[in-house]
Amino acid sequence: MLVDPKKTKDEIVQWIRDYFAANGPTCTAVIGISGGKDSSVAAALCAEALGKDRVLGILMPNGVQSDIEDAKQLVEAVGIPHVILNIQDGFNGMVKMIEESEDLEKITGQKGISKDARINLAPRMRMSTLYAVAQQLPNGGRVVNTCNRSEDYVGYSTKFGDAAGDFSPMSGLLVHEVLQIGAELGLPENLVKKMPSDGLSGMGDEQKLGFTYAALDHYVLTGECEDEATRAKIDRLHRLNLHKLELMPAYKLAEDAQKAI
Repeated sequence: MLVDPKKTKDEIVQWIRDYFAANGPTCTAVIGISGGKDSSVAAALCAEALGKDRVLGILMPNGVQSDIEDAKQLVEAVGIPHVILNIQDGFNGMVKMIEESEDLEKITGQKGISKDARINLAPRMRMSTLYAVAQQLPNGGRVVNTCNRSEDYVGYSTKFGDAAGDFSPMSGLLVHEVLQIGAELGLPENLVKKMPSDGLSGMGDEQKLGFTYAALDHYVLTGECEDEATRAKIDRLHRLNLHKLELMPAYKLAEDAQKAI
C-alpha cells in the first residue's frame, strides 16, 4: 500500500510536466480510453499535469463495444476532449488480407488467422491509430502508455500494442496502488473498481492469468506466495515476457563497441 497516495500522485504529475518540458513543451498527450482503471487514472494524471485542453482521449471500438459508455463517462468526468475512431474496417481488412493469402497459408500450414494473432491485432491497430492522431495535431502529440507495474511484471500486454507509447506514468505502480491513485484523483468508483478485462478474449484479467492481482502484487512486493502453483505461473510469465520491457537487441560492429569503452 502507498504510504502517501497524494504525495505519489503529486510526484507523478510533476514527472509528466518534466517529461513534456523536455520532450514537447506544447505537445498534447494522446491517450486511448477504454473506460478501465488504467486509462482512467492515466488520463486524469495527464489532465492535472498539463491542463485538460492538452489531453486528447481516443475511444477506439472494434465494431460494437459493449462498455463504451464507461469510456464516455471517463472523458466527461475528467473533462478532456475526445474522438471516437472505430477500427472495425481496418481490422476486418487486415484479417481478410491474411485469410485470403494462399502463399501465407502454404508457409504456415494454417488457413486463416490464428486466435492469438487476431486477439493481438486490435491493440496494435489501436496504437497505430494513436500515433496517427498524434501526428495530425498542430503542435504534435505524445502517446501515453497506460501499463502498470503488475501487468509489466508478467508481460500482460501486447508488444507494440498497449505496451507501446512515448512515456509511461504508471509503470512504477502496482494494481492496488493504481486504485489508490484513482481514489485520490476522485475518479468515478465504478470505473476505477471495474472488473479488469483485456477486452479482447472475453475473459477477465485474473481469469486469464490464473491468479489474482492481489496475489501478484504481494509477490512482487515481498517475494512471498503461499500457493506454489501460483508462484510458478508468475515466475514463468515473468521469464517469458521480459523481452517486452527490454530495448530491442542491436548488433554493434566490434570497432564501434571498442569506441564506446
